[in-house]
Amino acid sequence: MNAIVTCFGEIMGRIQPEGYNRIRQAFPGKADITFAGAEASVAVSLQMLGRRSRYVTALPTGPLGDATIDAVRRFGVDTSYVVRGVGRLGLYFVEKGVNQRASTVIYDRAGALVCETSGDAYDWANIFSGSNWFHVTGITPAVSRKAADAVVLAVKKAKEDGLTVSCDLNFRKKLWNWEPGTSPEKLAGRVMSEILPYVDVVIGNEEDAQDVFGIKAEGSRVEAGELAIDKYPEVAAKLAQRFPNVKKVAFTLRESISASHNNWGAMLYDVKTGIAKFAPIEAGVYKPYEIRNIVDRIGGGDSFAAGLIFALTDEKISLEDALVVSFATAASCLCHSIENDFNYVTKNEILGLMKGDASGRVRR
Repeated sequence: MNAIVTCFGEIMGRIQPEGYNRIRQAFPGKADITFAGAEASVAVSLQMLGRRSRYVTALPTGPLGDATIDAVRRFGVDTSYVVRGVGRLGLYFVEKGVNQRASTVIYDRAGALVCETSGDAYDWANIFSGSNWFHVTGITPAVSRKAADAVVLAVKKAKEDGLTVSCDLNFRKKLWNWEPGTSPEKLAGRVMSEILPYVDVVIGNEEDAQDVFGIKAEGSRVEAGELAIDKYPEVAAKLAQRFPNVKKVAFTLRESISASHNNWGAMLYDVKTGIAKFAPIEAGVYKPYEIRNIVDRIGGGDSFAAGLIFALTDEKISLEDALVVSFATAASCLCHSIENDFNYVTKNEILGLMKGDASGRVRR
């Protein structure tokens, strides 16, 4: 398949103390600095899997913006339509959790160039040239009103051009604060309700639908790591009833035993048939991957989104929803073994895990 998957959203500098150090423990001192953002991670993962991708954002002129573009472009991602201008690069700081101490993310992205760039600054007429799929998330509209308006404009333009549109809800409570007096949940619900009428494939985690639209999986206790797996088809169906243009709904299903130990699976719901497929499946029964000794869980959802888009656009895998969700779940499972946001795994490694090759034996 030669068509391009286009992704739009913010990319930032990621600053992390070495190892599992906390910020006050590590600074002043050394830190790992990389570049990451949900939509950029999807574009990179798709390119790694063999799908052509294009990434659109706004970055400051100068060497810091150049380095950010290089971090994505080196994988072969098309960055021809990145808007450059005077402004700053957003940052986020990560304290990586372990055992019973959760990971913590601190954002420093207010006033970043993408927050101050209006939607009509992007060359949408040419951005979608050669593209058949457009991907956005709920993170970029959370950072500012201008960014939210840009995402709404972008999905409208994409549908006018006949593209399939996917959106990862990606609720971030710390970010939805650009309208004083409005709660993050209410603001997210209102803005995402403007975006989803143009979306074909909705992606979320085990609690996004509840946080954004108030649609709860009864019996789930997410904070306790307890999920009522059988209730998620109902959540997907209710979401599709609210947005009848939606064709498929995918949820990642994370059960957090600790910061280092998660159970990981997913569901893909087809709106037309009303059938949900879960992964992974063992002997006909849903059995999530037990991921112990997590290296880095940030980016796990983005790798799932990329795996899902790849599978839905693959001539063979796309024929069966069971294979689609199995591929996406295996891709995101492997991402937990990789430091930083980008998912450095290949299609063959994913297919191997799907077939049960989970021993971790050295390949010689």
